[in-house]
Amino acid sequence: MNHDAADSGIARLPIIDMTGLGEPTADARIAAELDDAFSRIGFAYFRNIGVAPELVETVFAQSRRFHGQSDEAKRRLTINGFHRGYMAPNTSQIVTSSVATVKRPNYSESLMLMNEVPPGDPRYGAPLMGPNQWPDELPGFREGVAAYDAAMAAFCQKLLRPMALALGMAPEAIAPFFAKPTTFLRLLHYPPQPPDADDETFGSAPHTDYGFLTVLVQDSAGGLEVRRRDGTWLPAPPVPGTWVVNVADMLSRWTNGRWMSTPHRVKNLSGGDRYSCPYFFDMDMDAVVECLPTCTGPDNPPRHPPVRYGDYLMERLDKNYAYRKPAA
Repeated sequence: MNHDAADSGIARLPIIDMTGLGEPTADARIAAELDDAFSRIGFAYFRNIGVAPELVETVFAQSRRFHGQSDEAKRRLTINGFHRGYMAPNTSQIVTSSVATVKRPNYSESLMLMNEVPPGDPRYGAPLMGPNQWPDELPGFREGVAAYDAAMAAFCQKLLRPMALALGMAPEAIAPFFAKPTTFLRLLHYPPQPPDADDETFGSAPHTDYGFLTVLVQDSAGGLEVRRRDGTWLPAPPVPGTWVVNVADMLSRWTNGRWMSTPHRVKNLSGGDRYSCPYFFDMDMDAVVECLPTCTGPDNPPRHPPVRYGDYLMERLDKNYAYRKPAA
């Protein structure tokens, strides 16, 4: 198939049904559909991923509770050196974007939560290795959000099997890279963009994601768009009961470009508030990412040198987040 031609005509992201994930027959079917979607556009909707609707309702409810607080209350959890906490509007700017010259910070706010690394863990104190910041004044917040986070982690671990199969590898081939995964759950709030906002105002400016895989649940407001190969933008509106899933930079690098890390952006033109909860599932910070053996050959040499995931990640965080930059 000529993927360039096929991609230009894509009218909607494909939907992949995860029913039976973990069973050999279903994993083989899912693997084939993953390879097709990730090769053609790098994005798909997933349905029936095994996460209870009640958990989704809870994480959105808790996000609205958090963002409905006063500015003072939210800023008590201002993001720290472990990259956990509250990011106020206009404090992240995607200067590392390879797809756009981003002229101003994102018009959004968020609470960033990561894999918990408590004091006493051997990793504690290393870059990004620390505990989350929780809003103690919101009873039930931590429990509700942590339950969703755990469900997403369990799903992503199961997904590693058909992903390996899709790449012509043994089912367990990539699982060791995720024995201690690096995860991010971001509770995002996009205020309505002002009616007089110019074309350079984005809730999230055009970018690709840094890591392995992003699994996004979004509310009904819409605003997410995915860039086709021909440069046009494809809306990825909410589809009830689905998550939007995309290949990120490390996975594309691992597959030598076989799977696309596709630019995407958000403009909240709904006239109301927009909430989304992206879950970023990445490899261990110490994992070395180099071209997978099934994704290279005499006529297709590796396009990138090996890189330690943690080094790659820290470089991007240091450039894109205001709190990590030295004071002027």
